[in-house]
Amino acid sequence: MTNNDIVQKLWNLCDVLRDDGINYSDYVTELVLLLFIKMVHENTEAGTLQKHPLPEGCRWTDLNRKDGTNLLNDYKRILLCLSTGRDGDGNLVHDDPLISAIYADAQTRLREPSHLRQMVVALDQIDWFSAQKDGLGDLYEGLLEKNANETKSGAGQYFTPRALINTMVRCLKPQPREIIQDPSAGTAGFLIAAHEYIKSQTDDLYELNEQDKTFQTTRAYVGIELVPGTRRLALMNCLLHGMEGDAEGVVHLGNALGQTGAGLEKADVILANPPFGTSKGGDASITRDDLTYKTSNKQLAFLQHIYRNLKPGGRAAVVLPDNVLFEAGVGTDVRRDLMNKCNLHTILRLPTGIFYAQGVKTNVLFFTKGSAADKYQEENCTENVWVYDLRTNMPSFGKRTPFGDQHLKPFETVYGESPNGDIERKEGEYSFHSEAIELPEHSDENEGIDPRLAHSRWRSFSRQWIAEHKGDSLDISWLKDSDSVDAANLPEPSVLAGEAMGELVQALGELDALMRELGADEEADGARVLLDDYFGRGPR
Repeated sequence: MTNNDIVQKLWNLCDVLRDDGINYSDYVTELVLLLFIKMVHENTEAGTLQKHPLPEGCRWTDLNRKDGTNLLNDYKRILLCLSTGRDGDGNLVHDDPLISAIYADAQTRLREPSHLRQMVVALDQIDWFSAQKDGLGDLYEGLLEKNANETKSGAGQYFTPRALINTMVRCLKPQPREIIQDPSAGTAGFLIAAHEYIKSQTDDLYELNEQDKTFQTTRAYVGIELVPGTRRLALMNCLLHGMEGDAEGVVHLGNALGQTGAGLEKADVILANPPFGTSKGGDASITRDDLTYKTSNKQLAFLQHIYRNLKPGGRAAVVLPDNVLFEAGVGTDVRRDLMNKCNLHTILRLPTGIFYAQGVKTNVLFFTKGSAADKYQEENCTENVWVYDLRTNMPSFGKRTPFGDQHLKPFETVYGESPNGDIERKEGEYSFHSEAIELPEHSDENEGIDPRLAHSRWRSFSRQWIAEHKGDSLDISWLKDSDSVDAANLPEPSVLAGEAMGELVQALGELDALMRELGADEEADGARVLLDDYFGRGPR
């Protein structure tokens, strides 16, 4: 049975559990709680268990030999014991901080003992030798991806497409002995991809000396996650990929825009997809007092944290929405500060529809702390910004047209082999028109250039040009959408206005009819009077 078969088999159980009121996210959490106990059991049986043994009474054999109410009650007792570290009499049974973190406030949503029994049996039927050979981490990530693709679960908000993660990692090329961070870790996809990349680039990652081995195991990867349930998924993900972390695990619970983030040591590499939105108080509020530019925009605050927390010469790749590129006021200040302190060498304009929030337009910013010549430079570090437009004239991505490696490969090619984007690059590569077509009547981006470049996805813009022509906005686009309306062929404004008014009147008429059908005649009459007064016809 392949990992894909196992993923599908485990996922199909969710349909059974729906009768117990279990949704997709709850189901993944239930699987994690059971999977850790099962994993410890399998490692014990194989004689490979080195850390995190479970106390007596909390092991797999205490579950798979029971049935009915006894099974469910014992499972609840085990979760409480693993969460608190104490048994029902208050005796200390374990003091493992990682186990406590995985089982923090753990409670089962299962109500039917038969459903728990089905899950236990399903895990027992898996060929764990083959699963471990193929990679338990891949199996687990398959479940997370299934969960993210179920839009009803809302899980997509913390699941960045795997193809994009891998491209960002391959561009930054993390190395052994580097500190790699993600201040908004989610399920730890970036950190795990960095770990897998390093392993793939080294014949034997752990041919390092003992000191370096310890560093790689306990200090190399650090993430922060605000939501306890998501952190639980991340910790399990890291463990299944052989990433231990410090006493708290690889992913720490906390707010990167609060004191947890302020206390992080400087990083060599930062990879992140910060959450979208604004600070509204509570645990997710921006409480940092060390950020230069005060803002309620979480992405602008995260961006400040990231470029401030890089070591000199450190590099970052960050997913950010369009508003960060053009927002005025504090947004302009943050962009200027970024381009002063870092070499913002590359922007990747992403297609729409590849994240959970379908309407959000996003980009990846690639930058290095300091200039290309001097990593300790803190002023005027950006000289040129290269932009790759992967948004204009692209398919509408979704379940029917999945976004994958093949769409990102051309970008990786022009990005080049240097993680700092400082090798020679050439404009115009990977054009998508073989012949020149008529340019828009006016476009600052296309003024005075070779017409062929106007149809290339890959362009360079100087820091001076960005300041003079864009007012330090980084919302730079030059391609013409093939589906866009040609302004030169539009009807007269009066005709367009008349058409809009006609559509509005029709809509108002339909709304009036609906209100009357619902028995709201008095409210409809009142609305009609207001509209007539507004249009100057007086009361009817």
